[in-house]
Amino acid sequence: MRRIALLLLAAGSVLAQTFVVRLTPVPIDAAMRATVTGMGTASATLNDRTLTVNGSFEGLRSPATIAQIHQGPAMGVRGPVLFDLTVSKATEGSISGTFKLTPGQVENLLKGKLYIQIHSEKAPDGNLWGWLLLEEKR
Repeated sequence: MRRIALLLLAAGSVLAQTFVVRLTPVPIDAAMRATVTGMGTASATLNDRTLTVNGSFEGLRSPATIAQIHQGPAMGVRGPVLFDLTVSKATEGSISGTFKLTPGQVENLLKGKLYIQIHSEKAPDGNLWGWLLLEEKR
């Protein structure tokens, strides 16, 4: 499926595709295990080069402060911020945003290099993380 999407991208047109995200705690060190909690889900739709993200989270130990889409050099590897999402400043709530991607960002999305990260007051380096993965069609 990814190969077909990359071929369509090269031809200048991408059909609408859906991505799913499972947001889970990722403590950076042992000291953070007590403050990094919660879970969430999100979905994203890529229509041509417009990415629309919607999701929810719950169970944080402190209110969320920011939510962002990052791009790593490879799946599972941290990277820089691309976009800021709208986030509920609470221990549970929603995230959302709509962004116009560059062709390179679309390619990296299709390769599984983009992820969502939610920060909270007690976990300013990141509380919940999740990679945007193409939804498997059944």
